[in-house]
Amino acid sequence: MRNFVAVSALVLSVACSSNMNRDSMMMKKDVVETAMDAGMFNTLAKALMAAELVPMLKESGPYTVFAPTDEAFAKLPAGTLEMLMRPENRDKLRSILQYHVVSGNVSAAEVMKMTSANTAGGQPISIMMMGDRVMVGNAHVTKADIRASNGTIHVIDTVLMPPGM
Repeated sequence: MRNFVAVSALVLSVACSSNMNRDSMMMKKDVVETAMDAGMFNTLAKALMAAELVPMLKESGPYTVFAPTDEAFAKLPAGTLEMLMRPENRDKLRSILQYHVVSGNVSAAEVMKMTSANTAGGQPISIMMMGDRVMVGNAHVTKADIRASNGTIHVIDTVLMPPGM
């Protein structure tokens, strides 16, 4: 019986240590690396590179990123993404992407209490609850609280457009 208890304690200790190591390894990645590793933000990663926003999002922040998935980008009208990715449209793409970034490390619990937030582009974005779902602008948050070393990512299902675009 003592051996069983000792082995159980050892297994539990290793399991907890393994989870803590995995969590701390995840926290070593910034919001850009975390998004790239997720596999569902390939278009966002390319857009961030084209807009030259990767260096900003690799800084200490903290940042909260409302990250549209590849499927969200696919919902844009035909040709829109290609047009935005051209070098001559870098400023417009940069404005759109900055509209997805909020200063600070804002958890889902905090977002749920907000009615708006100021974005990195200087424009406010509306936040509201629809039933038990959070809406940021016209996008639904589909997954929340993906932690990174310099902030938090909340997954959204629609690309947000700043007013006037």
